[in-house]
Amino acid sequence: MAALSLVLASVALLTSLACMVLLFRGYAASRVRLLLWSALCFVFLTANNFFLVIDLANPDIDFRPHRLITALLGVCFLLYGFIGEAE
Repeated sequence: MAALSLVLASVALLTSLACMVLLFRGYAASRVRLLLWSALCFVFLTANNFFLVIDLANPDIDFRPHRLITALLGVCFLLYGFIGEAE
């Protein structure tokens, strides 16, 4: 069961990394600021998934605070982008 969790977390890491790259490419092509804020959000969500993979691979060390902080920072960037673009 632990191996399946590790594989799924790795897939989530690769998916969030791909989304981050695509969002940065979209921002570079169109200069739409909401794409920038979304890409910055995915930077932190990718870091969150990275800490999850490390946490599952090495259960002796608790990376939960790191995961929570990176998830919070990602959502804060996205929220700031939504509020800034609404004005």
